Amino acid sequence: MSRAAVLFAQGLEECEGLIVVDLLRRAKIDTDIISLDGSEEIISSHHVTVRGDRAFDGTDLTEYDVIVLPGGMPGTRNLQQDPRVISVISDFYRKGKLVAAICAAPVVLETAGILSGKKATVHHNFTEELVSAEYVSQEVVSDGNVITAWGLGAAIPFGLAIVERCCGPQESDRIRKAIGYNH
Repeated sequence: MSRAAVLFAQGLEECEGLIVVDLLRRAKIDTDIISLDGSEEIISSHHVTVRGDRAFDGTDLTEYDVIVLPGGMPGTRNLQQDPRVISVISDFYRKGKLVAAICAAPVVLETAGILSGKKATVHHNFTEELVSAEYVSQEVVSDGNVITAWGLGAAIPFGLAIVERCCGPQESDRIRKAIGYNH
């Protein structure tokens, strides 16, 4: 069974994080909301309070198979400016583990240096920050062990792409049908 760590930084886009957490848990993927700054409560960019499952410090992220970065502002910049996050992303990528980022968060992957030569997407306001990736204007892009999505509107297909990678297309399709997602 896969384990997923979804990094919640203060100022994240809450729907990009919570929709993915919901879909992964429906697939029985052991999924933890990891609070980047250790606060029990994370305040989203829209002032929604979310409770984390674990603090970044004190959590052995090597036990996880998937790392997910929600976007939002200033959440993305909080992730991007944290050397611990950059180190963990690089480590996951080197080990062939799944790295996934949505909306503005693919710029964090760029900062970690893992998008060189990869196809990726990002929110349209951040395309100029993907300097080493081949930008693809598509809602979800998978390239090797990296999955990116362009924004909140892609949160469901993004989450389903992660489920498909971890559990297979039948499980992804089962969840898609169960939630009434007909796209």
